[in-house]
Amino acid sequence: MYTVEHWINGAATPAGSTRTAPVFNPATGQEQARVLLAETSDVDIAVAAAAKAFEAWGESSLSQRVKVMFAFRELLVAHEDELARIISSEHGKVIDDARGEIVRGREVVEYACGIADALKGSFSDQVSRDVDVHNFRQPLGVVAGITPFNFPIMVPLWMHPIAIATGNTFVLKPSERDPSASRLVAELYAKAGLPDGVFNVVNGDKVAVDAILDHPDIAAVSFVGSTPIARYVHERGTASGKRVQALGGAKNHAVVLPDADIEYAANHLTAAAFGSAGQRCMAISVGVAVGTAADKLVKTLERKANEVKVGPGDDATNDMGPVVTEAARERVIKAVASGADQGATVVVDGRGLTVDGHENGFFVGPSLLDNVTTEMDAYREEIFGPVLAIVRVDTIDEAIAVINANPYGNGTAVFTSSGEAARKFQREVKVGMIGVNVPIPVPMSYYSFGGWKDSLIGDSPIHGPEGVRFYTRAKVVTTRWPHTEAAFNFPTSN
Repeated sequence: MYTVEHWINGAATPAGSTRTAPVFNPATGQEQARVLLAETSDVDIAVAAAAKAFEAWGESSLSQRVKVMFAFRELLVAHEDELARIISSEHGKVIDDARGEIVRGREVVEYACGIADALKGSFSDQVSRDVDVHNFRQPLGVVAGITPFNFPIMVPLWMHPIAIATGNTFVLKPSERDPSASRLVAELYAKAGLPDGVFNVVNGDKVAVDAILDHPDIAAVSFVGSTPIARYVHERGTASGKRVQALGGAKNHAVVLPDADIEYAANHLTAAAFGSAGQRCMAISVGVAVGTAADKLVKTLERKANEVKVGPGDDATNDMGPVVTEAARERVIKAVASGADQGATVVVDGRGLTVDGHENGFFVGPSLLDNVTTEMDAYREEIFGPVLAIVRVDTIDEAIAVINANPYGNGTAVFTSSGEAARKFQREVKVGMIGVNVPIPVPMSYYSFGGWKDSLIGDSPIHGPEGVRFYTRAKVVTTRWPHTEAAFNFPTSN
């Protein structure tokens, strides 16, 4: 048993209080560590360290920042196996899935390695006689990230590399359920040459969150989590004058048209619904089967769901690990029961799954519900577990209408061999990220990640060009080197 401490000003730091929370191994159900829970005073110390570090880091050269990012990227590669094992042991996802999130997070570090290009300003010569105009962007100061349990390294990596590369200093509040990856990331930053205080980790619960949202020296907050908490973070953070990125929940639909390759679609829907035990904000939780595709799709999905091998994440032969907590397991079980009670057909029932040798683990198997309607709880609620609900409709127009009526708009997909249908879908659907024969359309790092409607509170997506804009503010400079007397008339472009 060990205790996960904070990381402040370049060193492991104990808390100002003795409050701790358990860190479980979801595969065994056993507590494997304790994590310190910060008080407001701990956040104050971290912010003070970051503010002091910003005095130098904010004036550092682009070359210095990029050099650190290149070194950090190489360390992420070198420690990929160690990070994957840590993630699997605390989250429960299988090792290969953990490696996948490391790679997707590392792509943002690679984008940050080219930050000099993203920060280039513009110049306009001779806008008026002997007058030039140029602009440039500067960092905000101390910024913070509040991140969820489901991607303990990827989501933070979508935030802090861009924030740091643009000259800010960072305070991270990771999920207290799986905090150890963030601690190792802090150590890797130090090895990469990042000065003390530029990156800090404060573990905690709502006390730490509120301290971050209220702190007058934090200029911006990035958040990923459920929609109710995203609203809370956005309202409280903006009320105290901060910029806020607040990404919320999801109910992602995948439409399967009759002309689709059903085997291909079912393969990808199975992986997208049950990978990481469905604990992804981009997981497909609703399959919309159109017309004659429905029966064949459900039959194929049933076969593939029953083929998913569930077990501990450190076994490379497993496809899916446990959910993160016992409470999460009970929520999934309740959702499947609710679907059955409200008239859905339980095609595959994962509620009774047990894993030999891991009877106390937080395991629940893949569940497939057919004949789900949009009034059912299994459709309306964000289950965040391995449950795929099938809604049947007659036409693509009905499928689009179902998606557009849903309050969430994070990601969606269409499976079809028709370019006409795909173009219609991508133009008419009210969702921020769209896949055509791609079930989980997470953009590359040089685009930005963000949904519509209740999946994004406010208007600031994460990483990519939008991330650069979020962590910097622009200055526009108008310049004249006079050699004549000043005129009293209003300046014009003559």
